[in-house]
Amino acid sequence: MNNRHVAYVEAGEFNRDTKYIETRITVDGRDGYPVEPGRYRLVVARACPWANRAIIVRRLLGLEDVLSIGFCGPTHDERSWTFDLDPGGVDPVLKIPRLQDAYFRRFPDYPKGITVPAIVDVPTGAVVTNDFPQMTLDLSTEWSAHHRPGAPQLYPEPLRDEIDEVAKRIYTEVNNGVYRCGFAGSQTGYEAAYDRLFAALDWLSERLADQRFLVGETITEADVRLFTTLARFDPVYHGHFKCNRQKLDEMPVLWAYARDLFQTPGFGDTIDFVQIKEHYYVVHADINPTQVVPKGPDLANWLTPHGREALGGNPFGEGTPPGPTRDGEQVPAGHSAA
Repeated sequence: MNNRHVAYVEAGEFNRDTKYIETRITVDGRDGYPVEPGRYRLVVARACPWANRAIIVRRLLGLEDVLSIGFCGPTHDERSWTFDLDPGGVDPVLKIPRLQDAYFRRFPDYPKGITVPAIVDVPTGAVVTNDFPQMTLDLSTEWSAHHRPGAPQLYPEPLRDEIDEVAKRIYTEVNNGVYRCGFAGSQTGYEAAYDRLFAALDWLSERLADQRFLVGETITEADVRLFTTLARFDPVYHGHFKCNRQKLDEMPVLWAYARDLFQTPGFGDTIDFVQIKEHYYVVHADINPTQVVPKGPDLANWLTPHGREALGGNPFGEGTPPGPTRDGEQVPAGHSAA
């Protein structure tokens, strides 16, 4: 996610820079950062779909006691995400006002955007990684010794090839596809992006018509990756990004699937619709120059019955749901339907 006073719309087709800090936190510490409880801090923004993935996975796996979390506010300036939700505008653990401070601690001349999610090494105050696709996979695999009892297998070995294949198509066509629509700078570029996006959503509707989850009989990393885009579809992407063939609640299979996940502990209880809308409609000033934030849509329908249990499967397989959201990590009352 880039910065407020920067133009987001690109001439022709939007192309996302996908080169991230590829350092990994692993059991063997081969990149210099071994898995250690209490050593690292996950920095996120509830508004960001990429960061939302990490929030969900951390909660599902029960890593709260070993990986602390810091929340940036929903808007930011041209320089960096900021900790404006914290007293004094300073992260209480890292003692910094801007996420860029952690990036510059490790890379003084860091030339790229200051993105969330990021994991920061608390003792040095330096960013370790912002590689969001690898980050959640590593939470499932490298951090497994610290998972809660009953944690789900979000990246089970027998299904990894299929999860990777599905997740790749979800990323290129849906997660990034909505941005390709919203940031297109030409009619031709926009219409091509629109057609690609809805072709993929039709494919997902067909896939999910007779199976409850994307891969296998339980929730996996693939479901997490799709969910964060679906949750933002009607509040933001349908109007702001012109993804308006249908609203999510007009696509029966995907709408039921999204509600099923939303009502699963660890998913809907991470969604802050107020922050989501504020981020997109305020930060993307070249798309929405008035920075007026829409009042709707009504969110109560997220809690209506979805009927997906009839397809079989169990969200957590032989495991169990996570417990209540920790104090200090709850979505504020009135910000979500959950």
